[in-house]
Amino acid sequence: MAAPVTVYGTANFANAARVMACLEEVGVEYEVVEVDYMAKEHKGAEHLARNPFGQIPAFQDGDIKLFGSRAIAKYVLRKYSKPAQVDLLREGNPEEAAMVDVWTEVEAHTYFPAIAPIFYECVVYPAKHGIPTNQKVVDESLEKLKRVLDVYEAHLSRSKYLYLAGDFFSFADLNHFPFTLHVMTTPHASLFDSYPHVKAWWERVMARPSLKKISPDMVIRA
Repeated sequence: MAAPVTVYGTANFANAARVMACLEEVGVEYEVVEVDYMAKEHKGAEHLARNPFGQIPAFQDGDIKLFGSRAIAKYVLRKYSKPAQVDLLREGNPEEAAMVDVWTEVEAHTYFPAIAPIFYECVVYPAKHGIPTNQKVVDESLEKLKRVLDVYEAHLSRSKYLYLAGDFFSFADLNHFPFTLHVMTTPHASLFDSYPHVKAWWERVMARPSLKKISPDMVIRA
């Protein structure tokens, strides 16, 4: 029997890993179809029919075709979460759902823009394109990330906040997983040592079985 859903893009693409982590959380079998980035398959007609912006991932569930990893992930959680599982969106509780939404927005618009250039400059460009790291970009991004982590540290230092939205693991936490994991493979992982509450939160996040399972497939090699 074929897997019910298909992810176009392998786990070494951070945004595809986000989707796969949600599929692992809800226990849905899925097929992964490789999109050859170096051969520019993501800009070919076949992939553009799935994702008109030529980005990875794309997603299909029956007749439903989606793009945008955060939107795909929410779809997966809404459709496939079972009552006995942890509700990562907390949509049954408006106050908790609002906090999940707040920190999901923070990740997308504040955390991600600060951390992503570090990942690209230190991991992707050297390994996949043979382009040396632009240290100026890295240094500027590290300064931005420090300011963001100052806010996270203050937020997480409140006793009830084991996770970003409260005392529960949620979609907001999961969203931080892919890019943080990659930066943790660089020398700049030591930055997190200066933020004990953030580091403890990250260790709790990485204890999730779904993320442990996905992590080995995320390694980027030359």
